[in-house]
Amino acid sequence: MQPNDSTVVRSSSAESILVTNRVLRNTYILLSLTLMFSAATAAFAMATNAPPLSPMITIVGYFGLLFLTGALRNSAMGIVGVFALTGFMGYTLGPLLNYYIHAIPNGHALVMMSFGATGLIFFGLSGYALVTRKDFSYMGGFLMVGLMVAFLASIGTLFFHIPALYLAVSAAFVVLSSGVILLQTSQIINGGETNYVMATITLYVSLYNIFISLLQIFGAMNNRN
Repeated sequence: MQPNDSTVVRSSSAESILVTNRVLRNTYILLSLTLMFSAATAAFAMATNAPPLSPMITIVGYFGLLFLTGALRNSAMGIVGVFALTGFMGYTLGPLLNYYIHAIPNGHALVMMSFGATGLIFFGLSGYALVTRKDFSYMGGFLMVGLMVAFLASIGTLFFHIPALYLAVSAAFVVLSSGVILLQTSQIINGGETNYVMATITLYVSLYNIFISLLQIFGAMNNRN
């Protein structure tokens, strides 16, 4: 007895839902673990008073580990790559946190505000995408171009110390990274992203950018006051 078309469609739909749920679950589990590992490496850098890495080392390390993880994304070593990348990024965060906590008035409060706001943004946007199940793939091209421009502008801030440019770049990263969270979550639930390693990296980097950018914005507001 051959299955009819409706049975095949229902079976295919059920299998697709199972795959989506598995990718979503694995992504959030791995993201949680990498955030904890990143926090541990940041705490280590703070405890040892590690000096800030040069921008060149940071950029080369980030893109090198990102490329390596992408190349290994379909193997178990891809998970190792994720932890290497997020651990490295956490370590680079340590000296910055030490600076804010010890050199800026109300530094502890600024860090906690940035952390809390980042969490609210992530849970709010992820929850919206999960509940509405909207497809935000149309944002992909705009976000890619926007992030490239923002990245180049951030390099410009290393040479041109213009406060307005500094704040504009930080604000742009908050908006664009928030859009990436919406896009990535919608891609997972709509079947556009089936690799939880890459999904984890995308969400982690977005959270990292939002946290750093908010910290810079709050720090600038604090200095003005």
